[in-house]
Amino acid sequence: MVVKIRLARFGRTNSPTYNIVVSQARTARNSRPMEVLGTYNPKPQHDVYESTGKTPSDAALKKAHKDIRLDVTRTKYWIGVGAQPTDTMWRILSMIGILQPKKRPAPTLPATPLEKA
Repeated sequence: MVVKIRLARFGRTNSPTYNIVVSQARTARNSRPMEVLGTYNPKPQHDVYESTGKTPSDAALKKAHKDIRLDVTRTKYWIGVGAQPTDTMWRILSMIGILQPKKRPAPTLPATPLEKA
């Protein structure tokens, strides 16, 4: 039984929100998961509780962020028992600090005619 940590989409059209779920690898994306670990909102938003400052331009200077809410202890448990995160979830978990970022292979340049000889 292969278990994966992946994203399950819900939300309105053009406004995606994802549940971070643990499910069997051979099930559909939106089928009933084994456990819901958290949510992920990929659209950058400003913090509503952050003070805006004295001028309206101060609010524009504050950086928008993507909202990730995750139960870290349960995520570490599932990774510990062998659940495999998808590539997107690996990237999200490495942003949080649970996993190490994947190493990307260095791009190789095509050989020039002089190097071939």
